[in-house]
Amino acid sequence: MAESAIRFEDGAAYEQGMGRWSALAGQTFLDWLALPAGLRWLDIGCGSGAFTELLVQHCAPSETHGVDPSEAQLVFARGRPGARGATFHLGDAMALPFPEDRFDAAAMALVIFFVPDPAKCVAEMLRVVRPGGTIAAYAWDMLGGGFPFEPIQVELRAQGLTPPTPPSVEISRMDALRELWTAAGLEAVEAREIAAQRTFVDFEEFWSTSTGTTGTMRQLLGTMTQADAERLKERVRASLPADPQGRIVCGARANAIKGRVPTDA
Repeated sequence: MAESAIRFEDGAAYEQGMGRWSALAGQTFLDWLALPAGLRWLDIGCGSGAFTELLVQHCAPSETHGVDPSEAQLVFARGRPGARGATFHLGDAMALPFPEDRFDAAAMALVIFFVPDPAKCVAEMLRVVRPGGTIAAYAWDMLGGGFPFEPIQVELRAQGLTPPTPPSVEISRMDALRELWTAAGLEAVEAREIAAQRTFVDFEEFWSTSTGTTGTMRQLLGTMTQADAERLKERVRASLPADPQGRIVCGARANAIKGRVPTDA
């Protein structure tokens, strides 16, 4: 992808935070796609390789390629034992480094709202996926309260602060995704909601993994006084009641879309 205000440069931190959420939603997403084994897959915006690993382990692909603009994330992805056999490339979602009709399926897992021009990205997916192939994506329902870190963002807004927002956040809406896929000329377009739930051993685990995923979030917290930062943390803690063992259960919700590349007339 091209440069975005929100950057992911720490693969290990991303894995502990958003990577695990991605895997939870990703399994449901792949089950819904229900594509056969032996396909050539492209994971766009692969990041730390969390979704790429799911592809390798559950889809039995003949080839798996991932592309991402962060070399630091790619280093982490290349070291994932579960993604062994996948090939990772440095590249831009709006200018994919592959020839036409190279893949059978292309997916974007929690990425499309970070792309400055989602329509251009989908056009690139159409270019590199063969006729009859599948193009699909899922994105957190950012505007509908489905983001995993929404409890923190609610309290940031209550303190008059603006949480980091993806540049194309509007595309996370279900109707916007459907319109984008339809306008691109994809056939058999379908959409669905994906729910995910994650249990943290305690509030401190939730807090550290949720605030350490992006440098942008860390920078925002760094602009606060210690008193304000502590107040924010305690307000978030109060909004997330723990069970008798101290565990925190959080939910998230994503919107998913899929379509088929038209076959030649």
